[in-house]
Amino acid sequence: MSTFETFSQLHQQTEPFVLGNIWDVNSAHIFESAGYKAIGTSSHALANAFGYDDGENLPFDSILRIARRVSESVKIPFTVDIEGGYSDTASGIAEHIKMLYEAGVAGINLEDTVAKPTRQLRPAAEFKNLLTEIVNLLEKGNIKVFLNIRTDPFLLGAPNALDETISRINMYENTGVHGIFVPCVVRAGDIQIITSETALPVNVMCMPALPDFDALKSLNVKRISMGPFLFNKMTAQTGTLAKNVLEAQSFAPLFA
Repeated sequence: MSTFETFSQLHQQTEPFVLGNIWDVNSAHIFESAGYKAIGTSSHALANAFGYDDGENLPFDSILRIARRVSESVKIPFTVDIEGGYSDTASGIAEHIKMLYEAGVAGINLEDTVAKPTRQLRPAAEFKNLLTEIVNLLEKGNIKVFLNIRTDPFLLGAPNALDETISRINMYENTGVHGIFVPCVVRAGDIQIITSETALPVNVMCMPALPDFDALKSLNVKRISMGPFLFNKMTAQTGTLAKNVLEAQSFAPLFA
């Protein structure tokens, strides 16, 4: 069974799976050793780890190098967040997906916003056509990668976020993509409506008010992403420890 098939099957189970979001090879090993069934890059965490802001500022070549090394280093399925695809054209995005597929990646995240100059939603019909073209190009190349499509009305705080999300999902779901990702949705009622509106597996993301995993299972969520939050927590704790070492004038805080 290919990693694409293994990864796809994870989205069809009754029990949702938690995606460990990584930022380097070491974090990939940590999640695999902890028993996670799949891992994926967090674009925010990966960019920050390399000293860039999120929003397609990290060069694609850097993403590709990390993807190759992680794919060589772990046995569980691995997916990569390519934000808006690092291109304005279907052919350019499909080429980037092909490169990641050849590097051993099982899936990608692609979002319906453009990050520059400020993050905003693409027109839904335009993005639907883009997805259709991308899927057709991948099929012609026999490239099998799980296409998880992120839609951002909740992330952007749109006043009509639920209605806009449903409208966009209804447009995207028949293009040949495999999953839908709705970051920043937290209300159980909203999640229930979203999962009932599509046959595609729905992915949500860690947020302070997100229901626990048992509740998300009852809401028919299939995938739960960690996003950059573990990375952010680790970075904050590292900063605290670094400060404590100087204040203590010894390495005792590292062994407390």
